[in-house]
Amino acid sequence: MVRARPQTQECEVVDAAARFEIAYLILSGTTTAARGPELLRGLLRLGFARIIAIPTPNASRVIAPRELADVAGAQVVESYFDLAIRPRPPLGVVLFAPCSFNSLNKLAHGVADSLALSVAAEAIGRATPVIVGPSLNAPLLAHPVAQASLRTLPMWNVIIVPPVDEGDGPRLAPTAQLLDAVRPFVKQG
Repeated sequence: MVRARPQTQECEVVDAAARFEIAYLILSGTTTAARGPELLRGLLRLGFARIIAIPTPNASRVIAPRELADVAGAQVVESYFDLAIRPRPPLGVVLFAPCSFNSLNKLAHGVADSLALSVAAEAIGRATPVIVGPSLNAPLLAHPVAQASLRTLPMWNVIIVPPVDEGDGPRLAPTAQLLDAVRPFVKQG
């Protein structure tokens, strides 16, 4: 029996010096997801022409998509069929913050079982900038799988903005620190 070789589409890989007009904010279901509107406003101030917010299914348990949509200039996408990302998500910088234990480990293991993780995984595959801001408590941050994921993602050129501990345990990095990691990738118009 002769098997046909599978057809493959060429993958558009981005030049490392590329700058972008589009930013994605992907949020997962941690208590720090409430900082989503603040992060969206910060991305807008950086000068991106379009901002697309994509909450994971669990993020919607912490922050209402309406709260994200209320940020003027930001668009919330919750469906693979949304015209903003069809036929494929346009090239852009991905800020995945907050990134939960679950999402961090799925991303590092190539699991793309939601729109949010699919967009992030595709960005990694296209070599567009992906910045991850983990939001994990101390025991989850110390977990061996989380530590392995934090080592794996940078090997794929993912930028990790580590949690900050100001005495109450690790928390999502400050907004300014997250935005500083995104700033180099803004296309200045």
